[in-house]
Order: sequence, then structure tokens, then C-alpha cells
Amino acid sequence: MDDARLPSGMLVTALLRRMNDSGGMGMVLARGDAQAGGILLILVDADRRERVLERGIGPDGRTALIDSTPANDVIGYWQRRRARDPDLWVIELDGAAAERFAAETILQH
Repeated sequence: MDDARLPSGMLVTALLRRMNDSGGMGMVLARGDAQAGGILLILVDADRRERVLERGIGPDGRTALIDSTPANDVIGYWQRRRARDPDLWVIELDGAAAERFAAETILQH
């Protein structure tokens, strides 16, 4: 794990601010650990389809956004994940730039 990584709560706050300032909507569905909680993102596109991305470690050992979209039942998926990991942040982002903002905010820090 990269010790220089910003606290999860700070990344979530920055991401929500960017999303809301752009005219989109971002909200916290479950609050995780402010320092080191995992981050699970639910991205809602213009067609109301949902994708799930999680902050994780990519094959190169660097922080990555990993697509973990289930075949169905996104709500059940994140609720099961949260039940196993009470430190997990669950964030919903609804707007055209959601994936770009997530990548810029989470991967750059």
C-alpha cells in the first residue's frame, strides 16, 4: 500500500464536490473509515445503467479503478460487500463525467 495516499474521507469529499459542482449528483450511500476505508463507486450513466468500480491494486501494483459490476442486483452487491467490510465507502455518482472525475480524483492521489 502506498503510504503517501490521501485519506479515503478526503478523496470522497473531493470527488463529491467535483461531481456536484459539475451539475451531476454524488452522494454517500455508506460512510466508511475516514483514513483507510475502501471506496466502491456506483456510476449511473445517461441510460440509467449502473457500473461498479472499486479502488484497488492493478496488475502493475499501482492504485487502479477495478470494474466489479455484477451481472444484476447492484444494490444487493454493495450491501453484501458493506456487510463484510464496515470500513467501505459506497458512493453513487450520477452524471456525464462521473468516471473521469473518479479516475482523476482517486488515481492521481
